[in-house]
Amino acid sequence: MNVARQLYQLCEIDLELERNEQALKEAASQRGESPAVVGMRREVAQVKDHLEELKSQQHPAEWKLDDLVTRLTDAEGKLFGGQIKSPRELASLQQEVEALKKRRGELEDKALELMGQVELTEASLAELEGRLKALEAGWHQQQRQLAAEIERLEGVVLRLEGERGQLSAGISAPAVEVYQRIKKQKGNAVARVEQGRCRGCGIALSTAELQRIKGGSLMQCGSCGRILFLP
Repeated sequence: MNVARQLYQLCEIDLELERNEQALKEAASQRGESPAVVGMRREVAQVKDHLEELKSQQHPAEWKLDDLVTRLTDAEGKLFGGQIKSPRELASLQQEVEALKKRRGELEDKALELMGQVELTEASLAELEGRLKALEAGWHQQQRQLAAEIERLEGVVLRLEGERGQLSAGISAPAVEVYQRIKKQKGNAVARVEQGRCRGCGIALSTAELQRIKGGSLMQCGSCGRILFLP
C-alpha cells in the first residue's frame, strides 16, 4: 500500500482518537457531586435546624401557658368563691388575676406566633425536600448516562488504539518518525491533495510535484510541511 495512504489513514485514526479521548475527558469531568444538589442539601439542613430551634421554643412556651392558666384558674376560684371576705385581700387578688390575664394574653400571642412559624417552616421544608428529591433523581439519571457513555468511549478508544498500533506496525519506521514530528508541530500531519492544491494550506502544487506524488513518493508540502496524500 502507498505509504502516503497509510499515513493518511493513520492521521484519520489519530484525529478520531483525539476526539474520543477529549469526549471521554469531558464526560469523566462531569461525574461526581452536583453543585445544585449539594447546595439544596445544605439549604434543607439549614431549614431543618431552624425548625428544630422553633420547636424547642414552642414547647416551653406552651408549658408556661398551661402553668399560668392553672394559676389563673386557682386565683379566679378564690376571687369568686366567696371564701375571702377581706376587701384588701380581694383587691390584691383582683390585681393578681388581672396581671395573670395580661400575661396569659402575651403567652398566647407568643404561642400562636411560634405555631405559625413552625407551620410555615414545615411547609417550606416539605417544598425544599420535594425539589431536592427531583434534583437527586435527575442527578442519578445523569450519572447513569455518564457511566454508560464513559464505558462506550473507553471501548472506542481501546479499539482505535488497537487499529492504530496495527496500522503503524505496517509502516516503515522512518515514515512514522516523520509523521510524528509533523503531527507534534501541526496537529494534522497529512493533507489531501484536491484539484492540484494542498488542503492543509491551499497552495497550488507544481506538475512535477503532482507526478512524484502519483508515482508513490513520500512528499511534503513546500509551504506547510504536511505530508501530501493524493486519493
